[in-house]
Amino acid sequence: MAMKPSNNIWIRRQQCPCGDWKCYIKYEGDDQVSVSSQHVKTEMIPSSSSSSEAVFTPYVGQIFKSDDDAFEYYSNFARKNGFSIRKARSTESQSLGIYRRDFVCYRSGFNQPRKKANVEHPRERKSVRCGCDAKLYLTKEIVDGVTQWYVSQFSNVHNHELLEDDQVRLLPAYRKIQEADQERILLLSKAGFPVNRIVKVLELEKGVQPGHLPFIEKDVRNFVRTCKKTVQENDALLSEKRENDTLEFLETCKAMAERDPDFIYDYTTDENEKVENIAWSYGNSVRAFTVFGDVVSFDTTYRSITYGLLLGVWFGIDSHGKAILFGCVLLQDESSHSLSWALQTFVRFMRGRHPQTILTDIDSGLRDAIVSELPNTKHVICIWHVLSKISSWFSLPLGSKYADFKAEFDMLCHLESIEDFEHQWNLLVARFGLVSDKHVALLYSYRTFWPFSYIRSYFVARMVTAEFSQSLESFFKRILGTQTCLQAFFEQVTNAANFGNQTRESMQYSHIKTCMPIEEHARTVLTPYAFHVLQHEIVLSMQYETTEMASGSHLVRHYKKMDGEYLVIWIPDDEQIHCSCKEFEHSGILCRHSLRVLLVKNYFQLPDRYFLLRWRLESSLVPFDEHNLQDSSVDYAQAFHALASNLLTESLISKERFSFVHRELSGILERVRSMPVTDEYALNLAANNVSES
Repeated sequence: MAMKPSNNIWIRRQQCPCGDWKCYIKYEGDDQVSVSSQHVKTEMIPSSSSSSEAVFTPYVGQIFKSDDDAFEYYSNFARKNGFSIRKARSTESQSLGIYRRDFVCYRSGFNQPRKKANVEHPRERKSVRCGCDAKLYLTKEIVDGVTQWYVSQFSNVHNHELLEDDQVRLLPAYRKIQEADQERILLLSKAGFPVNRIVKVLELEKGVQPGHLPFIEKDVRNFVRTCKKTVQENDALLSEKRENDTLEFLETCKAMAERDPDFIYDYTTDENEKVENIAWSYGNSVRAFTVFGDVVSFDTTYRSITYGLLLGVWFGIDSHGKAILFGCVLLQDESSHSLSWALQTFVRFMRGRHPQTILTDIDSGLRDAIVSELPNTKHVICIWHVLSKISSWFSLPLGSKYADFKAEFDMLCHLESIEDFEHQWNLLVARFGLVSDKHVALLYSYRTFWPFSYIRSYFVARMVTAEFSQSLESFFKRILGTQTCLQAFFEQVTNAANFGNQTRESMQYSHIKTCMPIEEHARTVLTPYAFHVLQHEIVLSMQYETTEMASGSHLVRHYKKMDGEYLVIWIPDDEQIHCSCKEFEHSGILCRHSLRVLLVKNYFQLPDRYFLLRWRLESSLVPFDEHNLQDSSVDYAQAFHALASNLLTESLISKERFSFVHRELSGILERVRSMPVTDEYALNLAANNVSES
C-alpha cells in the first residue's frame, strides 16, 4: 500500500472540548462531505450496494463480457441468498489463455489436514468447509472476433443452512474496509487509540449501532497489523514532506520580508533545529489594528490534515462590518505553551498593544493562555461557536424534544439579567433531564464567557452577530481551498490581507427614514454600515415612552411591553448618557432607549463622544478618492423620489389609474433587472435600494 501524494486539505477540529475521546463535533455541512465521500466510494466499488438492478438466478448459457463481470454478478446473487463465493480452479491454454473459471460456494470442498506445529497445545480451528456443491463454471469463447464468457455449469443446491441478512454481511467476502475508513483507522491508530476504541469511534461517527459496521474488530486489527510497516514508512515520508514544505514556507516569509519591510514574521524551532511554529502579519494589518484592534477574534477551528498543523487566525471588524485580517499562526500542537507563544508573538507584532476583548472558541488551553498573556483583556466565547455544538451534543439524547430545547436555549442565551439566566438555566436543565449531562456541565463552567447576561458590558463591536460569522466563513472559504502546498495557502492569505482589494459596496448611499436632524447628522459622520445600525435604533426609539424620575434619570418602556423597562441616566453638564441595557458599551452604538431620552431633551445632534472613531467615515480602510460618489447618489435619489411621489399622487385618484401604473412599473422593473450593469455605482445603488425596500 504505497502512500499517495495528498493535497493540503484543511478540516475543522472535531475533538469536543469536553475532552471525551468518544465525543466529536459535527459542523453544518458535514453531511455534504459525507455524501460526496460516499459517492466516490460507490463509483470505486461497483458492488451490490451500488447496483440498482435486480439480480436474477444465473442459468446455463448466460453470457458475460468478462469473467470479472460474472464473478460480480454471482457474488451479488450469493449475498442476496445468504452465502458467499470464492474463486476455485482456472484452466489455461497457450492459444486462449485462461479459458475456464470455476466459482464455488465458500463452504465448498474440505480442508486438508495440516502438519501440527511442534507446540504443546496446538490451536484447533474448526473449518467452515463442508463439501457444498453449489457452483458456477464459466467457459470462454470467441464469437466474430469478440471474446465472451458463458455459464457452462450452474448449481444452487447447498448442503448447509443459508444465512439471514444480518448474518451474511459478516462473512469475510463482504467485510470490506473502504479507503476512507482505512485512512481514519490509520489516523486513530497513529494517535494511540486501541482497536476496540477505533471501532467505537467509527460507529459513533457513522451513526450506526454497535456491531453494524461493514467490518468487525478482527478486520481492523488485521489491517492495522498488516499496515504497521507501511504506516511507519508513510509517517517518515509525511514528516519529510512537512519538514521540507515548512522550510520552504519559512523561506517565502524571508523573501516577503525583503520585498516588503512592513511584513513581519517569527518562528520557533524544536530541539532538532526543525521549524516548529510560524506566525506572520502584514503592514496593513498592523496599521488597521491601531483603529480596529479594540476587539480581536482568535479563530483556531481549522487544522491541516496533511501537515498536522493547527491554524490560528486573528481577525478584527472594520467600520463596514467586514472581517479584516490581523495575523496568522501555524502551530505544531495546541498546547498551552504553543498558544501562549502565539499570543505573545501577536502582541509583539501589534507593537505591544493589547485588545480590550478577545473572542475565541471553547478551549481550556486557550483560556489559560489568555489569562497568562492577556490578563487585562476580556475573554468572550463567540455564541456561534457554542450554538454550532448544540446539535452534536443534544440532538441524539433528546430526540424529538431537541427542537423545544433548542428554542429555549436560544432565548436563554439572550437574557439580559444574570439572575434570570441562572434561574432559567436550572429550569431548562431540570425540564429536559440534563442534570448529569457532561456538556451541560461544560457550558455552565464557561457561563461567564458566552451568555449575553454575563458579557453585555464587554465591548465586542458587533463581532458576535450572525453577519460577522458569515463574513468569517466567507474568508475561510477563500483561503482554505484544497491547495497542494503551504506556498499556495500563503499566497491566498496575503491576497486576503490586501485591504486595497476590498470592494466599494460599503460606499452605498444611505437613505433617510425619519427626517430627524439627529439622523441626518449621523449620516454625515458614520459609515453606511454603522449608520444603518444606528438608524434602526432611531426608528425603534419612537415606540418608547419616557418617565423622568426625581433624580433626573429616566425610565424608558416600550408602549406595548409594560413588563420591561430600562433606566437611562442623563448628565447634561458634560453630555453623558448611560442606559441599563449596556448597548453602547457592548457595540459602540447608542441604543434606542438613550436616543429616546436625547430626542425628548431636544437634541439635534448626538454628542461627539458617541461617534466612536472605529465607526466613522474617516476610519474606513477603503480609499475615499471618489467623494462625488455620495454627492451624485443624493441627486439621483432626490430626483427619483420626486418623480415617484408625483406618480403615487396621480395613481391614487382612480382604480383604473392605479392598475395602469402598477402594470407599467412592473414591466419597467423587469426590463431594468434584465439590463447589463456597466456602472459600478449603479450596481451598488441598486443593491442598496433593494435591501432598503
